[in-house]
Amino acid sequence: MWSIYQFPLCPFSRKVRLHLSEKGVAYDLVRAEPWAADDRFWALNPAGRTPVLHDPEKNMTLSDSQAICEYFEETNDRAPMINGTAIQRAEIRRLVALFDENFFGDVTMPLLHERMKKRLVYKQPPDSRILREAMKLSHGHLDYIDWLIDNRAWLAGSQMSLADLAAAAQISVADYLGGIDWTGHASARGWYSVFKSRPSFRPLLKERMDNIYPPEQYSDLDG
Repeated sequence: MWSIYQFPLCPFSRKVRLHLSEKGVAYDLVRAEPWAADDRFWALNPAGRTPVLHDPEKNMTLSDSQAICEYFEETNDRAPMINGTAIQRAEIRRLVALFDENFFGDVTMPLLHERMKKRLVYKQPPDSRILREAMKLSHGHLDYIDWLIDNRAWLAGSQMSLADLAAAAQISVADYLGGIDWTGHASARGWYSVFKSRPSFRPLLKERMDNIYPPEQYSDLDG
């Protein structure tokens, strides 16, 4: 069986977990914090990033969330998440990149650094200026999600896709860290509430990072 090396607030691990759960792929979790990982983890992924999937029985190791998701799209026919015509698949990949790169860089990464890594690793307080900027930039991303949902059933089209999983994974971590203000984003909030109620998402809502706790509405399916 696959083991996922991850930590609770890794958005890319969450993306992979959602993907595997939607596809019905069994896995177990191995806690791996890259800033404190042992030699075994570095041997599995010299880049030192999560997630890493490892199956010792098959002697297989996969790393990089998009490479992992593409692998299971190619090897598991259940619940395809990169689907449709060539142009539709291109749109899914475009949006996945937008959330994996832009949303992460603008919002998730600074929140993780200021509210998680500084506390756990550097024992320093967060920089309020950086937090305010991340929350400001989050509104621009939520505006775009509003527009997508106002014009489509799901982010990339008529069906749920990897774009929805990638977006929900990033937003869930930002929300856990108190970086999401849903004011003025009814469409995005409605989409996210629907996604939070999916069986694949519920285990994520129960997890907690050591000594870092989410706001009350984080686990609320209507929040």
